[in-house]
Amino acid sequence: MSVLDDRAMREAGREPAFTVSLNGSGGPLKGWVVVDSLVDSLAMGGTRMTSDVSEEEVRALARGMTAKLTLVGLPIGGAKAGIVSDGTGREETMRTFGRTVAPLLHGGIHLGCDLGVTPADRAVFFAEADYDPRRKNRAVDMPYDWRTYYEPLVDCTGHGVGVAAVAALERLRGGGGPRRVVIQGFGSVGRAVARFMERRGHHVVAVADIQGTISADRLPVDDLLALTDGFGRIDRSRLPQHVVDSDEPEAWLDVDADVLVLAANHNAVNSDNVHRLRARLVVEGGNITVSPEAKLKMAVAGATLVPDVVANVGGAAAAGLALARVVPFELADEPRRQWVFDWVGERVRRNTLDLLEIAAADPQNDPLPALVSARRKEYR
Repeated sequence: MSVLDDRAMREAGREPAFTVSLNGSGGPLKGWVVVDSLVDSLAMGGTRMTSDVSEEEVRALARGMTAKLTLVGLPIGGAKAGIVSDGTGREETMRTFGRTVAPLLHGGIHLGCDLGVTPADRAVFFAEADYDPRRKNRAVDMPYDWRTYYEPLVDCTGHGVGVAAVAALERLRGGGGPRRVVIQGFGSVGRAVARFMERRGHHVVAVADIQGTISADRLPVDDLLALTDGFGRIDRSRLPQHVVDSDEPEAWLDVDADVLVLAANHNAVNSDNVHRLRARLVVEGGNITVSPEAKLKMAVAGATLVPDVVANVGGAAAAGLALARVVPFELADEPRRQWVFDWVGERVRRNTLDLLEIAAADPQNDPLPALVSARRKEYR
């Protein structure tokens, strides 16, 4: 066993720094905050709210945050929160969550958005916790509030996923014109990826939302964006006539494509459906969208995976850049936004290409531990 393999095994068996079970303050709540690692008493990660989120899932997401932040060289530990809810009574849930996690927020554990939690939800729980990153221990010295800084960066995660997809296509497929792209999930990340790929000459041929999959030889991305609500649901009553609409839950797997971007649910590709996968390149635009069993089967079949900790880092990095005081806050709004996008894009592209190079040199092993180890040494 190599030193890297041994370290990866020890890392996989490591317990989180701490886990907090959430029962509510001034109201009922079920959930968890998992702090996987701390750097100088700081950690950060998103808040996921679904009806079936589990402590195990939150632990895995927090571990992924540690890897993401390590890969881009930000000196912050990884954390994640999970709330068990179907969204009923959303505002009161967010208020209860804010009151409950207030000591963590003020103590250096920064929690943001993830699946099921919107920027508006974040504003509610920040307000209820009386939390402002500018007013806490080792405060962020920025001349505007968090919402003013962060909301213009809402597409940063999708931007990074798009960069990863394009870099991987270039590395694996070379030139040869436009590639066919399928996007599973049409929330903020999926929509941003669609715009990114379309503007770089690639063809989005299928998009899946909660209602099913729509497909065509080339979907009109701008038209679809106009037909999509804030929760990623496409209005079927206004679709162009040439678009095929299927309500089969996993029809997106069957579409002939060069790349599949997974931007929605946990374990979307799993041991039960991976045999249907047609795309030879899969990019995780969401967190833990391919199950461990499916990853093994994909590798055996010769499919390439760019994992979430490499591709889905934009939103986390944007927050981390502010918390670590790296952002040039003196820049005007648009130049500052572009600076963050460029910073994220450069690191995602480099990590994607290096991951694929490691994989090509050692196809029998998962390349991610070696990449994380290399970045940990580089940024130490």
